[in-house]
Amino acid sequence: MAKFTFPSLETERLVLRLLTLKDGPAVFRHFADEEVTRFMDIAPCKDLQEAEEIIRFHLEDSGCRWGLFDKKNGELVGTSGYHCWVTKPERRAEIGFDLSKSYWGLGYMTEALKPILAYGFGPMNLERIEATVEPGNARSRRLLEKLGFQAGGELVEGLIYYDLKP
Repeated sequence: MAKFTFPSLETERLVLRLLTLKDGPAVFRHFADEEVTRFMDIAPCKDLQEAEEIIRFHLEDSGCRWGLFDKKNGELVGTSGYHCWVTKPERRAEIGFDLSKSYWGLGYMTEALKPILAYGFGPMNLERIEATVEPGNARSRRLLEKLGFQAGGELVEGLIYYDLKP
């Protein structure tokens, strides 16, 4: 797949831009929080090098990872993006997202995901967007369902699989 250029996006309160290695210290602070990584497939970051590895992974992946930056103070409040992007036989990608604890329950992730989903079904031309969630992650499950994702009927590898079609 040819390298796709992902633009910056904006919402009322956020600027979404691709993470770069310059964001390493902010990514480290964000992912060092055990509550942020609790339901993720990564351990909390122990040092700046681990944060930079996360950024490199997303820079080299076929998808993307936007940093979600608060317009008021420029603080990194979370990340979101696409991975596992495939174009055959069906154009689909998996979405992932995380948010700093101090921003939980304030609507920031709903606000961020709306333009990200629109970008997936628009310029990326996806036919389906998928997500996986641990059963105990009630906040993420509620968010996905609020955005129209449908849960699969069975657990696979201990995860609930969701998908969204345009």
